[in-house]
Amino acid sequence: MHDDVKQPSESAMPRPRTYDSSRRRAAAAETRTAIVRAAHDLFLERGFRATTVAAIAERADVAVDTIYTACGRKPDILRELLERAISGEDAAIPALQRAYVRDIAALPDAEAKLRRYARAIADIQPRLAPLVHLLQEAAVTEPGLATLWQEIAGRRAANMRQFAADLAATGQLRPGLSIEEVADTVWATNGPELYTLLVVQRGWALERFERWLADTWIRLLLAPSSSPLATAGPSPT
Repeated sequence: MHDDVKQPSESAMPRPRTYDSSRRRAAAAETRTAIVRAAHDLFLERGFRATTVAAIAERADVAVDTIYTACGRKPDILRELLERAISGEDAAIPALQRAYVRDIAALPDAEAKLRRYARAIADIQPRLAPLVHLLQEAAVTEPGLATLWQEIAGRRAANMRQFAADLAATGQLRPGLSIEEVADTVWATNGPELYTLLVVQRGWALERFERWLADTWIRLLLAPSSSPLATAGPSPT
């Protein structure tokens, strides 16, 4: 006996819904960013130790468990904040992938490289310096943060050795300077300490700080024949 019930065609069969992973990833990234921004504001308002995970959760409008799942503990959040401040993006970006690093590598002239880097420092330090000071203070009582500070300082020194080698490859460095001396000179002057002294405490405009930093590097590091500034006297800034 034939079955008189008509079977639905394959095209008429309901199809299983595909899992929208991209939407979930976007929502997770949005939640993570909300947590990180809330932590940033609270850390700077109250300090690292006085800021609780519960306070971050309240400010970000999420559950406490969500913070641990999305971002980890407070030291993990501070690390994320530092990485975002350096990259200028809502995510950590490796050094060689940052736009200003690619710009510097593409420039053939040492003076142009130094001026581009000074511009990057003037852009980064307003975001980074307050967080570095926060990290240094918290590291006194937080062993994990002390390790993080050492890691950041070591990574920065390594990056400066690469930058110094890039400058040396132009053949325009002052005779007698080693790559280590060039790296240490830039490392000592590109950090949050000097920025804080001149811009925050002395009230310099960022444009003045950028220009002064580039001019200082050019005078200290480049051969006199490679730049007019290398033989000029101090600027009246």
